[in-house]
Amino acid sequence: MTRLILATRNPGKITELRAILAEAGLPHELVGTDAYPDVADVKETGVTFAENALLKAHSLARATGLPAVADDSGLCVDVLGGAPGIFSARWAGRHGDDEANLRLLLAQLADIADEHRAAHFACAAALALPDGTERVVEGRLPGVLRREPAGTGGFGYDPILQPEGESRTCAELTPEEKNAISHRGKAFRALVPVIRELLG
Repeated sequence: MTRLILATRNPGKITELRAILAEAGLPHELVGTDAYPDVADVKETGVTFAENALLKAHSLARATGLPAVADDSGLCVDVLGGAPGIFSARWAGRHGDDEANLRLLLAQLADIADEHRAAHFACAAALALPDGTERVVEGRLPGVLRREPAGTGGFGYDPILQPEGESRTCAELTPEEKNAISHRGKAFRALVPVIRELLG
């Protein structure tokens, strides 16, 4: 059985990818970065989600000698030319301040009419092997941005993105409902044939 390492310390992400691998009948053992405490986190210096995912995956593959998976994701707003994009987690200046990011984005879009509030969550997932082989796949969750946050689930911009065909925001969906349509879920599922091809 090949061990596969996912560039995350988030147990939710590991559980999600484990379930997708199991569903696909792939036998690989998946662990997170916590299994290798000496491995340092990678600075995300890329200018696209794909570049950042590849940076993390290659760094981890080199450090551990194992195939590595990494992802990078964010919110892309049409009227802002795709921003916040790779800056989603630090849009208001401080990394990971979800509430400040949300407030700033809503303020920036305050005078934008409802028909121009299209946006999508995007995720790039990369697989890198210790020999330098790499593959990247992407997933998207299209929708529109609400004017006020709604719901208590999820994180980040989930309370304001209403997925296409839904009357609720991502933060109002159950974790199962969200995983079934999420950008990360789509990207991870798109990795399955890649893992099968490269790792068997």
